[in-house]
Amino acid sequence: MSASPITPVTAPPPNTVPPPPQGYDGTSPFPADAPSPPRTGADRAYVAVTGLIVVLPFVALGLAGWLLWGSLIQPTDIVLAAVLYTITGLGVTVGFHRGLTHGGYRAVRPLRIALAVAGSMSFQGDVIGWVAIHRRHHAFTDRPGDPHSPYRYGTHLRGQLRGALHAHVGWLFGNDGTPADRYAPDLLADRDIRAVSRAFPLLSVLTLALPFGLGWAIGGSWLYGVTALLWAGLVRIALLHHVTWSVNSLCHLIGERPFRTRRHDRATNLWPLALLSFGESWHNLHHADPTSARHGVDRGQIDLSAAVIRLFERLGWVHDVRWPSPDRIAARRV
Repeated sequence: MSASPITPVTAPPPNTVPPPPQGYDGTSPFPADAPSPPRTGADRAYVAVTGLIVVLPFVALGLAGWLLWGSLIQPTDIVLAAVLYTITGLGVTVGFHRGLTHGGYRAVRPLRIALAVAGSMSFQGDVIGWVAIHRRHHAFTDRPGDPHSPYRYGTHLRGQLRGALHAHVGWLFGNDGTPADRYAPDLLADRDIRAVSRAFPLLSVLTLALPFGLGWAIGGSWLYGVTALLWAGLVRIALLHHVTWSVNSLCHLIGERPFRTRRHDRATNLWPLALLSFGESWHNLHHADPTSARHGVDRGQIDLSAAVIRLFERLGWVHDVRWPSPDRIAARRV
């Protein structure tokens, strides 16, 4: 997900660890942000588009439930939804996150581009903006400066409820830009990634047009195209959105913390989300060792993203993979 690059923030480069802000005790609400400049027409257009991206798939989910009650769903819809969910979800987890954001491996150029395209079709924002925001999140995890911490409004019950909503979706509408030139200069210098980033609007259309076209072609009528658009397009996007946002919110509020993280960092492991998030909900280990290509390191922790990276490594498509060693894991365990 990306936030609007409206107002630059003063923050260290992503590879440095800033000290806790003076006066922050880990439980109080974050200090008030400096007043934001008035929104321009472009800013308001951004908020409107963001609202459409957030709300439309969710509305489609309700519509799909109503239609399902009337049995308006085809086997093709389910298959297309599962395939596109997997492709775009792995584009986010393997491509955007473990590869481009944290450098957990190095990919050959065609795969690097393909993963960036697949991630862009998740409808979560352009690749450079997504990476910049996530790097900023790691630089200031659960402290002032974190764009989507659930502790923004304090640790009391009302603050936690408000913070959970903010971390899940509210932050998308804030006038709090994350400058890509500070947090993702490497991607701005990459011609291929810049091209994929510019193509985000087209890829957003493609991620909806593709299920419609395939549904129509397979089913032989426009009605099959519409139901495929609904289920394999909008509902699939809505589900992936909320799984991804749940890592921002739930995986900093509930779950287990078997590994040490930085001060105030409350990232957790939340097993119910492991399959749907392709292993991203093993979030505590990720924050303890962000460059690790594997997040689920303990027995029984399924990490499909790591399995895909392992497959790519065996095929010779990725190299310099940062697999966690037993000693490295033990050193971070509580």
